[in-house]
Amino acid sequence: MLKAFGKAPAGIATGQCLCGKVQVEITIPAFWAWHDHSRASRRAHGAAYATYVGCWRSRFRVAKGESQLTRFKDEATGDTRAFCSRCGTPVAYTRGRSSKMVNIPRALFDGRTGRELLYHVAIEDSPEWAYRYERLRPLKGYPGVMWTGPKRRKRPTAPDMPFEP
Repeated sequence: MLKAFGKAPAGIATGQCLCGKVQVEITIPAFWAWHDHSRASRRAHGAAYATYVGCWRSRFRVAKGESQLTRFKDEATGDTRAFCSRCGTPVAYTRGRSSKMVNIPRALFDGRTGRELLYHVAIEDSPEWAYRYERLRPLKGYPGVMWTGPKRRKRPTAPDMPFEP
């Protein structure tokens, strides 16, 4: 079971899973925030990268739905990930080597968490298919959809041939 808050909080950020059965709270400001491009987080979230806010375990609590959580522990690293057993939303991630911290997916929070996203972790693990800030433009006939457009083919250049009159 995860501990409740220690000291009186300066502010609280509340987040929830997709179905709403699990709700979490952290004391704000969060300790830090980052984009995690590691293979493990990419697979756990099913996305190019996961964005987390981290806080001290003493400043995190499951406000609702503790019994809905399912946990997966990576025996090799000691890392533990908690998911909503009803909708599958990742809810918390704790590292075996850092037991006093808990990492929560930033997407669970609609409001502010008091920490700006400034860091990228394991960027070298980012897949080649991930978005790389290419120029985007609206896709005609599909409101809200942006695309890069077709890849332009380079015209083959004519070989240099001497001109003979």
